[in-house]
Amino acid sequence: MAARRRERQGIQSVETAGRVLRALADAREPLMLRDLAARAGMPAAKAHRYLVSLARLGLVEQQPASGRYGLGQFALEIGLAALAGLDPVTVAARWLEGLARETGETVAIAVWGNRGPVIVRWWGADTPVAATARVGAVMPLTRSATGRAFLAFLPREATADLLAEELRANGRAGLDPRTAEEAEQIAAKTARAGYGFTSDFIPGISGIAVPVRDSNGMMVIALIALGYTKPFNARREAIVAATRRAAEEISARLGYGANGSEDRESGEG
Repeated sequence: MAARRRERQGIQSVETAGRVLRALADAREPLMLRDLAARAGMPAAKAHRYLVSLARLGLVEQQPASGRYGLGQFALEIGLAALAGLDPVTVAARWLEGLARETGETVAIAVWGNRGPVIVRWWGADTPVAATARVGAVMPLTRSATGRAFLAFLPREATADLLAEELRANGRAGLDPRTAEEAEQIAAKTARAGYGFTSDFIPGISGIAVPVRDSNGMMVIALIALGYTKPFNARREAIVAATRRAAEEISARLGYGANGSEDRESGEG
């Protein structure tokens, strides 16, 4: 019985220490002891005892000049190790079923491959979309919603060669856009909207593609929703909102915003 009590006390102590660390993580800046204790919901004396132990582990550091407390080097190493183990596609796939249910549309994930955006996950009904956009399909940069998202939100150097090649192919096939200036206008419009959209790529089908970002603020995948044009366009605002929420949640899970990455330029146009 006594051993079980000690075990429960030990677990409780870890959870209490976790409250201190959570308070520091949520603050995003070093805190004075009194402010940290208030955020953690405990007396300052108690918080200080935990801070001493956490500092010995390298999870917390105290600034010599100000006396404020912040997360330490070991906390950073733990966070980086956790991020390194996250595969964006695997993480995002957990949202597909819920997003399909919320939007009532087919949803998918695309990554950037050596030939452009590639569909790698799919969730939805066997609509005419599936005939063109099956897993493994490469989407055009300028004419698909998925491609436009990557064109707008990836660094220019990542897309430049494939864009030039596609524009030449568009010219030979009589498709638009055909010039770099036209492609830049599409990218700029997409960047302003915050997502790619088209109702012209697949006849009778509309689609959107929202960027998902990693801890460095870089777009790593596109989260896609698509369906029959008439009902899709009628509900486009709600579909965009739901897809954006999911993309933001996935981005947060991948560490976006955790180190100020949302404030940095990511190379988009």
